[in-house]
Amino acid sequence: MSRIEQEVGNLLRQKGLTLGAVESASGGLISHLITNVPGSSDYYQGSVTAYSNEAKIKVVGVKEETINQYGAVSAQVAEAMAQGGRKVLGVDICLADTGIAGPGGATPGKPVGLFYLGLAHQGGTYSQKHNFLSDREQNKRSAAEAALDWLKEYLISLK
Repeated sequence: MSRIEQEVGNLLRQKGLTLGAVESASGGLISHLITNVPGSSDYYQGSVTAYSNEAKIKVVGVKEETINQYGAVSAQVAEAMAQGGRKVLGVDICLADTGIAGPGGATPGKPVGLFYLGLAHQGGTYSQKHNFLSDREQNKRSAAEAALDWLKEYLISLK
């Protein structure tokens, strides 16, 4: 277990907030890391692994038009996944990810290692773009750790 998921768990517990995740390209790795912390059930409600576009649409409510207009790997879809997950899971904060883990799936404008993260909370919804330059497994790990690091920074910023 790395330190980041323990720090995130401590911050969530201290602030009395709940967390959920909607994962695509990370395939459940965010959830795996969070639940490695003993007592994570105090703040972690669960996750949806919405790997296909159909799951993104049917399970978490991403609009088909959003996927058609921007592509499944986009800031807009990451934000919609986080917003939908917040509602579906009934949580204070929801993390989301969508990306191209590799080795296939790249397009000229969307290379292997491109990930978008989403974070939704009561105050708004945001996204981050990341480019990881490794193999499939490391790209997934890098995305999950980047999501947790971003969540940690957000939680620290709360007064």
